[in-house]
Amino acid sequence: MATSDPATPPRPTLVSERLILRGWQLDDAPAALGIYGHPSVARWLSPEMEQVPDLAAMRLLLQQWIAETARMPLPAGRWAIQRRDDRKVIGGAILLPLPPGNEDLEIGWQLHPDAWGHGYASETTHMLAGWAFRHDVDEVYAVVRPGNTRAAATVRRNGMHWVGETSKYFGLTLQVFRLRSADLDQAAPNALLPPGFGTN
Repeated sequence: MATSDPATPPRPTLVSERLILRGWQLDDAPAALGIYGHPSVARWLSPEMEQVPDLAAMRLLLQQWIAETARMPLPAGRWAIQRRDDRKVIGGAILLPLPPGNEDLEIGWQLHPDAWGHGYASETTHMLAGWAFRHDVDEVYAVVRPGNTRAAATVRRNGMHWVGETSKYFGLTLQVFRLRSADLDQAAPNALLPPGFGTN
């Protein structure tokens, strides 16, 4: 991916029936710490990231994420996942260039365990993939650490196809899944909901 020019517009807020994907703010630090400081979330992150230890560390990390997103070319970025009904931040979502060549985009999400099992990961994937495909991106990839059966099941339900395993990303052996625009159309024939919606 090319480097961003200083005039790169901010990422838009993406809205679905139940969720809002918006840019991270420093005020989100307490909610973000509840997610990235939770061992059940931190253990599956790729690249590996230590469990965030405290509020100060979370604020610093959010500052880094906000600055990085501002420098990235569209459609890449990071978003907070917020429920529409109570405005609670329940997770984070990413579209990030994958190393080593930064030519492929990784799609991903991290949800607080209290938000698991409600279909939010599927809803987030559908919104982010649609955003990417509207920006001349042909395909997005999900990378899943072996053993993370919940994430693997979610990406499969969202129409993503198994590509194989690789260690070229982040120096870890990871399972790789791919989603193309046509796959998203098949996964959501009514252009609203992915398969298995509400079951993950």
